[in-house]
Amino acid sequence: MRIFLLLGRQHQALGLISRALQADPTDVQALASRAHVLAEQGEKPAALQALAQLVSVAPEHSAGWFNYGFLSEDMGLLEQAESAFQRAIALDPQFDRAWYGLALSLIRQRRLEEAITALKKNTELQPMSPYGWYQLARVHVERQESEEAAKIIRHLRRFEPKVADQLERETGLRAARLDVV
Repeated sequence: MRIFLLLGRQHQALGLISRALQADPTDVQALASRAHVLAEQGEKPAALQALAQLVSVAPEHSAGWFNYGFLSEDMGLLEQAESAFQRAIALDPQFDRAWYGLALSLIRQRRLEEAITALKKNTELQPMSPYGWYQLARVHVERQESEEAAKIIRHLRRFEPKVADQLERETGLRAARLDVV
């Protein structure tokens, strides 16, 4: 199957995956592969259905819940995404990307206080990744908490100066650069 995917032959890969699922409808790897290929082909509803089947047969599969949440969020199914990310986090509290996904779904639902909590957990788990910090600064700006956003920009300047510059441009904030070591 992988060789078909590497050669760009998704239809043939899907054929192999379908045969594997006929033999064992609970094959978690086949369900995950099916969802991945379908999503790559732009068939998001079918991919989401494959992920729903995956988490149904393997409810302890945190990555399955994360992917279900990710695709749900991408499709605008925000409450479904939120639930899926929470399930992934319940299974693996250290799943930093699930915390980030949860935060994005909360932001889109305008639940900014809860998003801050999720983003703080994400940045605690991935302190050198700029993504959570970026979103956290944006939420603080949205809440008119300019000093909190400026603190994050100063923090980012230490290890991601381009992201700090981008935030300054986007927010209009000019965080003091004097405390950069």
